[in-house]
Amino acid sequence: MSHSKQACVEKDIVIVGGGMVGAATAIGCAQLGLSVAVVEAFQPEAYQCEQELDLRVSAFSVASENLLDRLGAQDAISKMRRAAYLGLETWELDGFITQFHVEQVKATHLGHIVENRLVQLALWEQFNQFENIELYCPRRVERFEQLEQGIAVYLDDGLQVNAKLLVGADGANSQVRQWAGIGLMGWDYSQSAMLINIETEEEQQDVTWQQFTPKGPRSLLPLPGKNASLVWYDDAGRIEQLSQLSNQALEKQVKLHFPERLNRAFKVQRKGSFKLTRRHAQSYYSDNLVILGDAAHTINPLAGQGVNIGFKDVEALIDCISQAKEAGKPWWDNANLSEYQSKRYKDNLLMMSAMDLFYAGFSNELLPLKVLRNAALKLANVDSPLKKQVLKYAMGLK
Repeated sequence: MSHSKQACVEKDIVIVGGGMVGAATAIGCAQLGLSVAVVEAFQPEAYQCEQELDLRVSAFSVASENLLDRLGAQDAISKMRRAAYLGLETWELDGFITQFHVEQVKATHLGHIVENRLVQLALWEQFNQFENIELYCPRRVERFEQLEQGIAVYLDDGLQVNAKLLVGADGANSQVRQWAGIGLMGWDYSQSAMLINIETEEEQQDVTWQQFTPKGPRSLLPLPGKNASLVWYDDAGRIEQLSQLSNQALEKQVKLHFPERLNRAFKVQRKGSFKLTRRHAQSYYSDNLVILGDAAHTINPLAGQGVNIGFKDVEALIDCISQAKEAGKPWWDNANLSEYQSKRYKDNLLMMSAMDLFYAGFSNELLPLKVLRNAALKLANVDSPLKKQVLKYAMGLK
């Protein structure tokens, strides 16, 4: 639909991208009394309990769950479906295993595995509680324009949205980041990952595990009911080849290449794959503009930390805006946005580098290194204050 006279609305904040990170940011800012517009191109499919489980799931740490709780979305998620995990286990050679369990930190769970779409739906449901959130969906951004006191966002239906702050939560190929001319550092890994949803004989498992192999890790994430998600890392050509197989043929390959620990009585339900990339924006902000989540960084998914560091970005941004508002300072200006960047940039870089170190360390077949890393895994399995600290970090509670 086109308008003969261009309509224009004024908001405090316009967020491009209504996925998990964008939606969480919208609610956090609305809770501070700011008026927010959310622009999203795709409407998520409504939830029905008989639906097949989505391939795109995330492991939400306790810290991420605490944020979702403060944003009012946890109840809706628990009414849909999710799988708690109580343990994390990692090994390369049998007998050299590191096991983390909730009992070691006196907690009820380490986190939950939830479909990304359900978290998005739960957050969108919360939008209805706020008169100061307006959702424009399905809408696309045609262009941006720098104003004297903010940024104008022109949508494909002719609407112009002016705001003091533009938030880019629009994913790895962020339109906002590109328009701002923010450069990227990073590379493509030589590997891809395949996601495989399986139906299992046993009820929901409560341990997520990962075995390292020379070709890359093989992982299992528990899903609700008699289901699990397998992640198969391998070189890009091999994953491409596996993607062409029928579910039955893929089942045979999984049985050949996954550890004995995987119960052999399962059926492949769905599969998909993606290339592994590392990207880090050179800056998280520009004039009247800030980026967060995948728009700012994409990380090796080895430890499933992508969404959790995205939610830490959300928390830091909301915190910076809140403090500036309380102090009566302009919360949208560069001084405040640089505060957000200093809270998150080094932390994200550290997490990305740690994942790379881990990834590189375990894909090396040199015997001395192999002996060393397996000894390290065995040592890491000794109950110690350090082990408890690592576990708290994994829960996002460091």
